Amino acid sequence: MRVLVAALGLASGALAGIVAYLRLPVGRRDPAAQAELACAVRDVDRELAADLEVLAMFDQTKQAFVLENGQFLAHRALLEREVPEVYGMIAGLYERMPAAESAMERRGPAGSIRDADRELVQEWEGDAREAQRLLRASVTSASTTRWDRLIQRMRGR
Repeated sequence: MRVLVAALGLASGALAGIVAYLRLPVGRRDPAAQAELACAVRDVDRELAADLEVLAMFDQTKQAFVLENGQFLAHRALLEREVPEVYGMIAGLYERMPAAESAMERRGPAGSIRDADRELVQEWEGDAREAQRLLRASVTSASTTRWDRLIQRMRGR
């Protein structure tokens, strides 16, 4: 019985040590890299806000608009390097931008918009709002933990 209790105590201690190790931060950004990331996130966030404003005008007027993507293209490499866990979602959003623009341009009888096109535009709009939220959160999170990296690796990111 004592051997079993000792083995369980040893196993629980080892498990607690592993959990503590996985919760440690991998590394912190230096102040210059943090400032550069904050500038990039601010620029892309402002660009997404402008795109969302344009989509609000589309909802009201049903006129097609061109969405902006210049700030994302300018900061793409930095975002991929500094916040890879957010970059994939944002890159996918910007890759779907031409489809959303095309959906705004298609017209049916009397200027109507097909339900599939409306859903495509609304889905892009919802994803843009989520991308903004994730971007803003990525600036405040100073570093990722080993647990985050392990989960990302297991998901194949």
